[in-house]
Amino acid sequence: MDGSRMTRPSLPNPLEPISPEDDSNKSGDEGDAPNGGVTQEDLSRLLAREKTQGGRAAVKKLLVDLGFDSSEALAEFITTKRDADQAALTEVERREQAAEEKLRSAETREAQALAKERAAIRRAALGGLGATGDDLDDAVLLIDRALHDQPDADEAAVAAAAEQLQERRPELFGLGRETVPPAPGGSPAGGPPRRGGIPPRRGAAGLEMARRRGLISD
Repeated sequence: MDGSRMTRPSLPNPLEPISPEDDSNKSGDEGDAPNGGVTQEDLSRLLAREKTQGGRAAVKKLLVDLGFDSSEALAEFITTKRDADQAALTEVERREQAAEEKLRSAETREAQALAKERAAIRRAALGGLGATGDDLDDAVLLIDRALHDQPDADEAAVAAAAEQLQERRPELFGLGRETVPPAPGGSPAGGPPRRGGIPPRRGAAGLEMARRRGLISD
């Protein structure tokens, strides 16, 4: 050995991070796979598959917990349930429609009953004042017209309207029709004498009175 001092090559510090640009960190070509033969693409594919398998396992566990053997069974159940809900909704709507029709029928019957009661009250009030027959029918029409703005008028209002109508149209209540009483002979008073009779002789009444008093004899 000569007297010159030999220099030893410096070794890398194991505590220092290795730079990615350091050639010593590269093994073979850049496109080669790292030690173990697994590329980044392979690793991503493996992770995706594990994730997919894990998701499938979770879905399968959920199906089992819900009591279904497969996703098809779950889909069939959902379809059946939806159809049943739709049918139930249709049944509810049908019942609601039937209830509405019953309500309308009841309201119609009630209105008809009220109309009959109103007509009976008015006919009774008019009949009590003497209206009968066709006159009563005419009086009902007139009082209906007079009370058109009071369809629910009570008995007092109807009686007042009937009295007013009687004052205006007395002929509808049998009033204002003068009848001449018949004469003793059957003809109207003040009428001509019956034809075919023998007129009495002049002075016959005086002679008859004198005969009754005995002043003259037969």
